[in-house]
Amino acid sequence: MRVFVTGGTGFVGRYIVDELLQSGHEVRCLVRKPAAKQLPDGVETVVGDVLEPSTLGPALEGVHAVVHLVGIIEERPARGITFDRLHRQATENVIEAALSSGVSTWIQMSANGARKDGVSAYQTSKWQAEEAVRGAGFTHWTIFRPSLVFGRPAPGQPEFATQLVSDLIKPFPVWPIFGDGRFAMQPIHVTDVAKAFVGALDHEGAHGKTWCLSGPEAISFKEIIQRIAAGAGVRQKPMIPQPLWLMRPVVAVLGGILLPISSDQLEMLVEGNTCDGSDAAAQFSLSMRPFNADTLAYLR
Repeated sequence: MRVFVTGGTGFVGRYIVDELLQSGHEVRCLVRKPAAKQLPDGVETVVGDVLEPSTLGPALEGVHAVVHLVGIIEERPARGITFDRLHRQATENVIEAALSSGVSTWIQMSANGARKDGVSAYQTSKWQAEEAVRGAGFTHWTIFRPSLVFGRPAPGQPEFATQLVSDLIKPFPVWPIFGDGRFAMQPIHVTDVAKAFVGALDHEGAHGKTWCLSGPEAISFKEIIQRIAAGAGVRQKPMIPQPLWLMRPVVAVLGGILLPISSDQLEMLVEGNTCDGSDAAAQFSLSMRPFNADTLAYLR
């Protein structure tokens, strides 16, 4: 297929682009600037913006499938960067252009926890984007909801384990833990995510379904921190629980300024991030790499 990828220069996007190429697909990536982050040889780039519909029609000419990955983890309202615009509106813009261009297949990046009544605008905007896909009428569509995704990022790209090392694990003499730290995560390796996305393009059993993508093990946040530290080669430090009743107002004031977490991110963190990804693992033959010091050795 000729596959159009939005967000192809991002952390997960680069792995999906590589997997597409290795599977024999032609890849066209949307970039906002001609000199945007370098992509592998053989990838066609077209200049456009998911928030500027007039740029999308020409970019989608001759395309068979769309892999839509654009998303953000933090808002910048002063710059027009909001969850509603980058999740819901961007998805609706690309869907409209894709349908006008005769695209039949759509693969959507959502997130575990996406729902109508989510605890954050991130979750609700992801749900609204899903609803746009479900109602669009594509011949073949699939939605994936990954849990936390880990793996080696390109320099300067956000990846949760790398960020925890730089923002918490290395600089702090003790590790502050939100609440009791028992809320669980289920990290999945980025190569498994890429394999699922590419496998869904021509998998008849994937059509019309929303799949959870998760790793093989649910792990408490406290254990997550310890495993990341081991992978990064950082000695273990004392953990100090921080009551949520105290941290919520502090994060509301200092989040994103002095603290590397926003109120939305705090609520999603303490809610936990687990799901049963066994069906997807079986359907797409995922390797289900464990989250341990060996698979986290890239943090060194």
